[in-house]
Amino acid sequence: MINFRIIARAFSLLLIVEGLFMLISAGVSFLYQEHTATSFCFSAFITIVTGVLVFTPLRNEERIFGNKEGYIIVTGIWLIFSIFGTLPFLISGSITSFGDAFFESMSGCTTTGATILTNIESMPHGILFWRSLTQWLGGMGIILISLSVFPAFKSFNIQISASEFSGQSNDKIHPRIKDAAKRLIAIYFFLTLAEVILLIFGGMPVFDAICHSFSTLSTGGFSTRNNGIAAFSSPYIMIIITIFMFIAGINMTRIYFGLKGNFKKVAGNNEFVFYTLICFIFILLVSLILCFKSGFPFGKALLDGSFQVISIITTTGFYTQDHNLWGGIILIIFFILMFTGGTTGSTSGGIKIARLLLITKNSRQEFKRLIHPNAFIPVRYDNRIISQSTIYNLLVFIMLYFLVMCFGAFIMSFMGYDIITSFSTSASMLGNIGPGLGTFGPFTNYSALPMAGKWFLTALMLLGRLELFTVMVLFSKSFYRH
Repeated sequence: MINFRIIARAFSLLLIVEGLFMLISAGVSFLYQEHTATSFCFSAFITIVTGVLVFTPLRNEERIFGNKEGYIIVTGIWLIFSIFGTLPFLISGSITSFGDAFFESMSGCTTTGATILTNIESMPHGILFWRSLTQWLGGMGIILISLSVFPAFKSFNIQISASEFSGQSNDKIHPRIKDAAKRLIAIYFFLTLAEVILLIFGGMPVFDAICHSFSTLSTGGFSTRNNGIAAFSSPYIMIIITIFMFIAGINMTRIYFGLKGNFKKVAGNNEFVFYTLICFIFILLVSLILCFKSGFPFGKALLDGSFQVISIITTTGFYTQDHNLWGGIILIIFFILMFTGGTTGSTSGGIKIARLLLITKNSRQEFKRLIHPNAFIPVRYDNRIISQSTIYNLLVFIMLYFLVMCFGAFIMSFMGYDIITSFSTSASMLGNIGPGLGTFGPFTNYSALPMAGKWFLTALMLLGRLELFTVMVLFSKSFYRH
């Protein structure tokens, strides 16, 4: 039987924490003497009071729960946070439609970075700060807050089907999940602060530096400017953001070991090596195409190519150029990169490098099995043998991922969009990237999309962020059987 009392307790604490973060945004509005300070205070009051009202005391025997409660809690965290995250938009009048506000809020919480705002720079500072803050929380904070609040929460990688080889099974930061979560939060905060300082050093205003650092480390992509990073026209800023986007795509455990000076555990990880290799190969490929086919100077080609490739691979979604104008070959490359994602245990979306690496390894081993049908030829990952059932689960996930993406493309085509826009938008939402190709590429927004389309893309964002199974299992009959 599902323990609804502990679920209510989880949502209660979530709302209280969300309300407190709204008060921080109210402080930003107050600092800039904006009317939205009152709106944030009202939003925080509603959110905190709701959290207090649903707070549920627990007896000792009610503190233990299983996977069913875990799936409901994880999915509910994103839904409830997104629903109450609409309050500042609606109360302040920055966004008047609940559907648009929910799209913007879900886009932030899932670190997608797609927006319906047509004039971002006209928004109050408090609203812009809240948009970026929701991404920062969505990238890592919400799961880690859940871990800190619920020591009994044993599904740390509940949204990652490949958790057993994500690098966190053998190389633990700390044996207690709660203490590990605290250290990951500290790393996340440290990296954010470091980027803020470096961006300010490069001439970016303090407010913009904070918001863009929130968006970078969460691989979100929200910007405070209509033209995104292109508004700053600074190679230094592009380089700093490129570096931190790359870091944000790395498993947080690997970052911890790197900061501790244990580079052997970083460089010896198969997924990290594969991730770095993919980034290097595609940066070089795109840079050479821009240089020899489009006539870019090599320095500019390398800078723009690096920024855009890392942005797409890590599913950040920042942009400095309209890559729709870079030619068909590069568009095909970028469409392929939309499916990669960063490493498991990072804040990025997509399929994840570990899954792609394991499928690649399994495909290679399959050829050997055809030649030697009676031989035992296992798939190894970081000197560990991966069970065949895990490989089957990965194949099912990838097949389901592409089926959902194709279904999303069909819905977009049904609404009248061309095939490039349809497939890239579906892949972008499912991979939590933000901008796509075609109609909804860089320097555009989703305001013109019909409301039904916005609700559908919102669902794709949630499915992609929680990696399909976590949400889909809630709709199976067997989930509610004893």
